[in-house]
Amino acid sequence: MSEQSFVSKGNKSASNDWLSIAKILFFSSIGIFLFFVPVSIGGKETILLDHATGVLTGPLKPVAIAALLALMAYGALSPFIQGTFRHSVSNMIFSICKLLGLILAVLYLTNTAPAWAMQKDMLPFLFDKLALNVGILIPIGAVALTFLIGFGLLELLGVMMERLMRPVFRTPGASSIDAVASFVGSYSVGMLITNRMYTQGRYSLREAMIIATGFSTVSATFMIIVAKTLGIMAFWNFYFWSALVITFTVTAITAYIPPLSWLNNDSSNPMPEAPQGQAWAFAKAAGIKQYQSNPSIANMMWANFLDGLRMSAIVAPSILAIGFIGLLLSKYTPVFEWVGLVLKPFMWLTGIEGLAQHSGSFASGLAEMFLPAILLKDAEFAVRYIAAITCISSVLFFSGSIPCMLATQIPIKFWHLLVIWLVRTILSILLASVALRLGLMMGWLVA
Repeated sequence: MSEQSFVSKGNKSASNDWLSIAKILFFSSIGIFLFFVPVSIGGKETILLDHATGVLTGPLKPVAIAALLALMAYGALSPFIQGTFRHSVSNMIFSICKLLGLILAVLYLTNTAPAWAMQKDMLPFLFDKLALNVGILIPIGAVALTFLIGFGLLELLGVMMERLMRPVFRTPGASSIDAVASFVGSYSVGMLITNRMYTQGRYSLREAMIIATGFSTVSATFMIIVAKTLGIMAFWNFYFWSALVITFTVTAITAYIPPLSWLNNDSSNPMPEAPQGQAWAFAKAAGIKQYQSNPSIANMMWANFLDGLRMSAIVAPSILAIGFIGLLLSKYTPVFEWVGLVLKPFMWLTGIEGLAQHSGSFASGLAEMFLPAILLKDAEFAVRYIAAITCISSVLFFSGSIPCMLATQIPIKFWHLLVIWLVRTILSILLASVALRLGLMMGWLVA
């Protein structure tokens, strides 16, 4: 069926159409509220999904730990039971990492890990702050995802946002929801959406990779922690908006250069594009078609919940293992000092005095995005501001977002992630230095 006839068919019964649109907006508004509207409960202001996770990892923490450990055991042992670890070298490496993650979890929970591994910034941080929170959030978020992407909102907004997202980021209009979900929720929530869209054939490999590596950064909630640690909370508004603009500007640039520009851009079920001048009619028809083709809400929620459990079973042990290795390299080896040598020339280019001497601290963000904030909390104001931006805009790090990406069904190459991290970090440092000068000149920042 042609696009024109599809639009015409969608407009045959205006009353039925508007009733369907009302239902789409009603069910989707539940998803919007769950994912995007901060609510203050018990003195903590965040989205309801985060509150729900907080209850499970707080008062119900023993139950959450038991559930997570069962999921981790399934994720770590199933590749060896089913024999899938033999399928490729990457499968074998990733399977070993998940098994290592399970072992580390058991050692931590039984308090039998070596003393150096039990320091608060090692296994306690990785398990309590990352693996547990992300592992519990993913299944909860997967159920809530039913309302955000299951009733036609994605298709409706996707068509309307196409003319912005496609030329700027080379992604479908629907990816705007991924971007907002990541900034308001977390990278794990964003990756849930991206993985689902890729497996449905709605995103190509290139589009999925641009979205995963460009939008799946830490949430605005965690940005507050970064700002507090680095002592720039007094300039929160400028910091937040400059971080958002720089993150998306870097994403727009990396979308047009290798390795992302080399990736396959074919998709089996691409998002619809509206004919010229008929964006609203086409968007409405696309949303209605999706809504009318849905199974029951219960079936969708159950299917999404199972997907969330499977993803959590992979992500949680991976975060522990890969994050632990990354932190060991950062703490006990000069690896990140060596990586930092690549950043030094670009730090000199900024003209910010003393910035280049902290190149190793900036490079440590590859292990854990929060490490530069910890290491540079007593540095000069300019260094602290640039570090605060780079923490967010680099997007990729071993203790969180990288394991989440590798846990999806998107065929991601590890070396691509390393190159993208390097490019994003360099661009973030350069753009942050420009934002710093602008903020100081306009009086929005005070050194």
